[in-house]
Amino acid sequence: MSNGIEGWLAAHARTLDTLDPGAPYEDLAPLREVLRDVRIVGLGESTHGTREFFRLKHRVLEFLVRDMGCTTLAMEASESAARAVDAYVCHGVGDPVRLIARMGFWTWRTEEMLDIVEWMRAHNGGVPAERRVRFVGIDPQLGADSVAAVGSYLEQVAPERAADLAELEVLARARPGSGPDPEQRLLHRARAVAGFLDDNRAKFAELTSPEAAAGAVEHARILCRAADLVTRSLDPGSPEDNVFAVRDRYMAEAVARHAEGAGAQGPVALWAHNGHIVKGAYGNGVPSLGSHLRARFGEGYYALGLLFGKGSFRARSANRTQGPGVRHRIGTSLRSVEGRLAAAVPGNYYVDLRAADPSAEGAGWLHEPSAQRSFGAAVPRLTYRFHTAPLTPAEDYDGLAFVSRSTCSRPLPDLGPESR
Repeated sequence: MSNGIEGWLAAHARTLDTLDPGAPYEDLAPLREVLRDVRIVGLGESTHGTREFFRLKHRVLEFLVRDMGCTTLAMEASESAARAVDAYVCHGVGDPVRLIARMGFWTWRTEEMLDIVEWMRAHNGGVPAERRVRFVGIDPQLGADSVAAVGSYLEQVAPERAADLAELEVLARARPGSGPDPEQRLLHRARAVAGFLDDNRAKFAELTSPEAAAGAVEHARILCRAADLVTRSLDPGSPEDNVFAVRDRYMAEAVARHAEGAGAQGPVALWAHNGHIVKGAYGNGVPSLGSHLRARFGEGYYALGLLFGKGSFRARSANRTQGPGVRHRIGTSLRSVEGRLAAAVPGNYYVDLRAADPSAEGAGWLHEPSAQRSFGAAVPRLTYRFHTAPLTPAEDYDGLAFVSRSTCSRPLPDLGPESR
């Protein structure tokens, strides 16, 4: 990586005064101009289990809501289960701890996520309905709420068809690639149910309400997307059309629906792993969620990658399928860009990469291939310390936020199987 990164960052980096949500955010003021015409702000993370990432993103969300008019937080979380969390943040319905657990991702069952949800509820309680911040999931997997909603609705409007849902009950907990089927018979059954509800929407709306009919159709469509993912193979196959690529494509479509929907206000805050929010590809050439958004919205999509220097984070060991994740530790290394970022500027900071003059002294590192740390929800037991992903900073991200020290996210109490 080119020499001069230290001088370039010293001139362009903006120090973060604090990572604590609720604090004044004069240090974030430059983002007003950076994000002025942006419709979607991708907030990444190099690990799902870093407390500081949660808190910084919470703080940025507060800024986006109060200063930029954001009314949507789109999470890499169950599209189906997040609807109940949205009901809580908008109307105070339910127990937030249990609702977060029911999303089915241990990564979000944390004190930090509860703080975010409670902040959203408090904010929404003091603003008009059109300025409430919505909590939406964009991941089609884990459709238990949609299975229940469609089943209940069929019992009301067409009890003779309720049995059609029996074969779809596997979608309540099934993960992508867990039921590979070249013929995708489960998807065809889900489409038949969705088509039936959509074709009869007007008639069923008279029996219930237009809102209930529309809600049932949307839940059925979620099940179609879930069935598509479940029946695809985990074999990488074609990077354009494997289960990983299709998942990212569905998540991008969900974000776009909210960004372009009627009454959309301010930028959408998108929360996902760095691998998903990058503007190009990840893994073995899988087109990322961010690449689809970049193609659709151009510079209306802003990808902010979150990296850290050293410390600890939570993740499951690769051979574990249950539990809240365990502590993993890592030091600063020059094998990845994080080592250079830590050495260049002390403390926590962020930097906008879009405004960089490629001919400026020290700017060459922005366009040179490098490596970044990338840890998912599960990591290899011993070799995770050496796990990196390719990186060309200006090609992959529009901005970077750097946290000097990572500590583990803090799990909420275990509420049983629903929280795993």
